[in-house]
Amino acid sequence: MKKINIIYWSGTGNTEKMAEAIRDGASLNDVEVNLLNVTQTEIEDITGADAIALGCPAMGAEELEEGEMEPFIESIESKLTGKKLALFGSYGWGDGEWMRNWENRMESLGAQLLETGLIINEEPDEEGLKKCNQLGKKLADI
Repeated sequence: MKKINIIYWSGTGNTEKMAEAIRDGASLNDVEVNLLNVTQTEIEDITGADAIALGCPAMGAEELEEGEMEPFIESIESKLTGKKLALFGSYGWGDGEWMRNWENRMESLGAQLLETGLIINEEPDEEGLKKCNQLGKKLADI
């Protein structure tokens, strides 16, 4: 059975809603799907998964959250080579620079991005949740 771990950090709940919709899309298939707040995550949640979705909103000057998500990303960098990966997150300003930077960083570490990072302005609406659901389905189909 395939195993997908969806790991996220959310400050306002917007990215958490995205993570839940991704989980719902991935759960439609015969797949083990785990939804984990980054504070609950271990290295084994990366190494033991067939695919991973990482979610974090844009913070500050369009960067990853510095207290939990950034240290976690640093701790898993050596485990990402060849790993199938999707990125997602919400934002309230800017143009998505944090996601482009994150994509470039993950690709430079050898991760296999399934598609361009999914970004949603503020709280995901029905269309945004549908996109999250479709991303979950894509993760499950790998």
